[in-house]
Amino acid sequence: MNGVINFLELAIPGMVAFVLAAQGTMLGGRAGVFNVSQEGLMALGASVGFLVSYKLGGTFGTNMIGLAVAAAAAAAMGLILAYTTTILRLDQFVVGLALFFAGIGLASLLYRVVIGIVPQPPQIDTLDTIPIPLLSEIPLLGPTLFDQDIVVYFMFLLSGLLYWVLYRTNLGMKMRSVGENPRAADAAGISVTKVRFWATALGAALMGMGGAYLPMHFSGIYTDGIIAGRGWLAIALAFVGGWRPQYVLLGAAFFACMEITALELQSSTVIPVEFIETFPYVAALVVMAFIFRRTQVPAFLGRNYDRESRTAS
Repeated sequence: MNGVINFLELAIPGMVAFVLAAQGTMLGGRAGVFNVSQEGLMALGASVGFLVSYKLGGTFGTNMIGLAVAAAAAAAMGLILAYTTTILRLDQFVVGLALFFAGIGLASLLYRVVIGIVPQPPQIDTLDTIPIPLLSEIPLLGPTLFDQDIVVYFMFLLSGLLYWVLYRTNLGMKMRSVGENPRAADAAGISVTKVRFWATALGAALMGMGGAYLPMHFSGIYTDGIIAGRGWLAIALAFVGGWRPQYVLLGAAFFACMEITALELQSSTVIPVEFIETFPYVAALVVMAFIFRRTQVPAFLGRNYDRESRTAS
């Protein structure tokens, strides 16, 4: 029983980066913008969030400021994606790849400029857990669900809020209509440009926050490569989750369990580490092989809308 509790206590925080990045991907995708720069935006968020927190003192309060600034930095990159694809109508995949490389480069550059080359990397305090009274005392579920840090709680609240907004509000209806048929949405008086702008920017902000969470929860330090492919898995997760926030959350739980299992195996088996590290990616491929054909992708995903043209560009 203790082994199960310990496993879940590791897996649930491990979901955060996946959930935030994948929900951000889902948001933009629901408006028709297919963002493929997750890995770069998460790296930028990790670097910016760490540096802001470190320079302000590296405490819990400064971690919150770091998360906010990381989200803002990634949102700015998201606005670039929205402008170049919605206004200039450049190819979404090409621009996304460019932002991926830009995010990776900026993350490393900012760290080198602010910190420099040091023998011992600086460290910040990791996020403290905040037990919820009474609920945290429930056997098994209490320690795993209700004795976590604030970002874990935010992850669950965000997923529930996104489900409610998408399927229970007029705003969600507008966003889904833009992603399915922007010409009909435009004819109904919905601003396709505005919806795509805010959906892409908000989605990118979540990606940056997901990246910033990694140094603030796991190690307290930033290193190049800290994202370790989680951004690419977030894209797969959006497809696995059918572009629906509730299924994205469930898919993230599976991916996080695969990641923790791989980490556990590294210390308890003679299997080469390099092989074990491929487990989450192999799991993603296997799941997508069974699920992809049944996944309902937004009809205009990755396609630019030109109201003067009869077709998408």
